[in-house]
Amino acid sequence: MPDSNLSKSNLPPLSLYIPEPPARPGEEVSFAHVDRGEPGAVRRPDSAETEKEMRDLPYKLIRVLDDDGNAVGPWNPMLGADTLIKGLRAMMLSRVFDDRLFRAHRQGKTSFYMKSTGEEAISAAQSLALDKGDMFFPTYRALAWLHARNYPLTTLCNQIFSNAEDPLAGKQLPILMSARDYDFYSISGNLGVRFAHAVGWGMASAYKGGRKISLGYVGDGTTADGDFHEAMTFAGVFKAPTILCITNNQWAISSFAGFAQAEQTPFAAKALAYGMPGLKVDGNDFLAVWGATQWAAERARTNNGPTLIEFYTYRAEGHSTSDDPTKYRPKDEASKWPLGDPVERLKDHLIGLGEWDEERHAALVEELKEKVRVAVKEAEKIGTLGQSKPPIDEMFEDVFEEMDWRLKEQKRELLHRRGLEGKKG
Repeated sequence: MPDSNLSKSNLPPLSLYIPEPPARPGEEVSFAHVDRGEPGAVRRPDSAETEKEMRDLPYKLIRVLDDDGNAVGPWNPMLGADTLIKGLRAMMLSRVFDDRLFRAHRQGKTSFYMKSTGEEAISAAQSLALDKGDMFFPTYRALAWLHARNYPLTTLCNQIFSNAEDPLAGKQLPILMSARDYDFYSISGNLGVRFAHAVGWGMASAYKGGRKISLGYVGDGTTADGDFHEAMTFAGVFKAPTILCITNNQWAISSFAGFAQAEQTPFAAKALAYGMPGLKVDGNDFLAVWGATQWAAERARTNNGPTLIEFYTYRAEGHSTSDDPTKYRPKDEASKWPLGDPVERLKDHLIGLGEWDEERHAALVEELKEKVRVAVKEAEKIGTLGQSKPPIDEMFEDVFEEMDWRLKEQKRELLHRRGLEGKKG
């Protein structure tokens, strides 16, 4: 019998692998690992096809727009010019709004802000592609959903300023919106629950014999959380009528996506373990996002179950106003993302169709800037951070459907004490 110690004596010592991004600050940007594939090259199966017949799809990037702005291939949703312009407008409004409210944070008018720059195509396309009543469980880079559905800008500013007209009465951080009438479920800072809520809502719709489906978002980092895998299990087992989306923007705050296993396999391939199809889609391509969403929605509505979609994109700005991305990635990395800018790509497509031009584009930018300026000024009249706030007793409302007896007592005590303080004054 061979000596086990002797036979292993030539093995190298174990070493722990630590994922590292392609480039750090001061180094040359590298996106050599990005396989763009060919626009229009990925097959589009029938939405009723069985999952086992589609296991190649997670490993191919679905693209519709080529580098010249032409729409090619089977995933092209063949949208009319009016719809495309509506989508472009929502994306542009989101970017203009972000820039203005980011400056408002720097002026001390709000406590926190997060930009969607580079990811606007995803929520804009899905907002327009899905039906009224389909419920969206968003993360915090999905403002374009609300802009696409004409959510009042002043109301949005009131919530961000946490002022007396804040529709959420100061119960949420700025940018953690809630808009039921716009099918926009309350945002949670705990991103892992997005999938669980979306799956549960979809299962409830099916249980009640409804016709509406759900849509949920998580980021690439959240796929490493237990909540993600539990929700995927329920979605697969019960064939929940839902679309589950991973916005792979390469960074989870300051952590490289490799810590969530991005280097080993596409996030879309995680679908295979749960018996559902997975699609990897160019998230900076408005038409590809729409086409994939349309396909997944058809699958969900016809009782063929959920779809996992990885939107391959790039977070062009910092994680939030509390983050400085120059500390962990090259300063010019965003400008070199090989899948381009979603706004510019849709603009170029419309120009190629003869439905748009640079003059109209510049005019729309100015129109949207003025629209946002007016909305911000209206909200500022009500008050910004610390200048105006919702009534303090609002904290007891909307905690439960019916107020708990303990909350009633606390509210009475608060009002009593405030009354006494008023008499002293």
